[in-house]
Amino acid sequence: MPRLFTGLEVPYDVQLALSLKRGGLLGARWIDPENYHITLCFIGDVDNHVADEVSYELDRAASFESFRLRLSYLGTFGGDKPRALYAGVENNEALQRLQAMHERILRRVGLAPDARKFVPHVSLARLRGASAIEVADLIHHMGQFAPLEFTVRRFVLFSSKNSVGGGPYLVEQSYSLAAA
Repeated sequence: MPRLFTGLEVPYDVQLALSLKRGGLLGARWIDPENYHITLCFIGDVDNHVADEVSYELDRAASFESFRLRLSYLGTFGGDKPRALYAGVENNEALQRLQAMHERILRRVGLAPDARKFVPHVSLARLRGASAIEVADLIHHMGQFAPLEFTVRRFVLFSSKNSVGGGPYLVEQSYSLAAA
């Protein structure tokens, strides 16, 4: 039974730039740069029939144009008990439309959408035991986040092993976007 999600790959040059932010935080489990991605929709553990349906519907709906994306800040999930450090994506209408289309597809094949609000990001580290002050200090000492931009030319259907997060992720299918 594959564990699936849709997402966007992060180009190598952006992976490299983000990887330079690794280190300096006790209790952080840093994500390997080759596993950096932006999740669009988490699908979960599904049987092969549902996986094939999702893939078929994504292929039929892949009519979006390519678009630019910009990572412009560091953030955390978890508030006073931070559990993840991430690079955040600037508000992007094309990305919002693409993610909404993926949710509609999942509903159409009978899957419930994720209850969490869509916050596009690239996870950099899973945090365990780091205080909000320690994480804030780390972000402060990293200095200003130089924005990282890239063109999204495709989205992918990823699979992952049942683990505590951070990969490895495999591209099961890719869907090209039309040239803008």
